[in-house]
Amino acid sequence: MHKIRSTFTISDFIIDELNSVSEELNEKKSHIVEKALSMYFDALDEKLSDKRLKNLEDKKEKLIPANEVFKELGL
Repeated sequence: MHKIRSTFTISDFIIDELNSVSEELNEKKSHIVEKALSMYFDALDEKLSDKRLKNLEDKKEKLIPANEVFKELGL
């Protein structure tokens, strides 16, 4: 997996919490942030899937059979 350096602006409160947890657990801050974001994205995936299922139930979206998609794509 490639690592990419990025810059973010984060509130002082979050930075203080991150510093405290990093020190107590003796883990790198970048590792803690990466794990936290991964967990957050997992939660978002669940929220999005619930939203999509609700949209299907409410007929706001519809499923397209795979064979129709493949046919349209010429596969």
